[in-house]
Amino acid sequence: MSEQASDTNSQQTTWLKEIKWNQDGLIPAIAQDYKSGQVLMVAWMNAEALQLTIAEQRAIYWSRSRQKLWRKGEESGHVQQLHDLRLDCDSDVILMQVEQLGGIACHTGRQHCFYKSLQNGEWVAAEPVLKDPNVIYDK
Repeated sequence: MSEQASDTNSQQTTWLKEIKWNQDGLIPAIAQDYKSGQVLMVAWMNAEALQLTIAEQRAIYWSRSRQKLWRKGEESGHVQQLHDLRLDCDSDVILMQVEQLGGIACHTGRQHCFYKSLQNGEWVAAEPVLKDPNVIYDK
């Protein structure tokens, strides 16, 4: 390997080493609409997901339930195109500003995942379903 290639690899991995990964090698990642500031969802990333997110300029997460990489929109078509990526002051949370293609981030067919509102001691759906999930996922 050339000295220049070695320096490039070192620079690429140095920024990953600055991240405080949890005991499972994951970091929470917040997806925020780059125009409105609306928090769309929170998911998890491992180092590979984060590197691929940067390389492909689209949100790629680690699915804890499926134990595999998950390209947002791979089934639904609701891709998140990356506009900016930030690391918080404690280096333990990623904030991504994204463009949510199709306007739906949540698997329930809503614009974002934070649709439940606490009202009179009960969680109530306070956001409308924009598209039936059975149609989105062709069930």
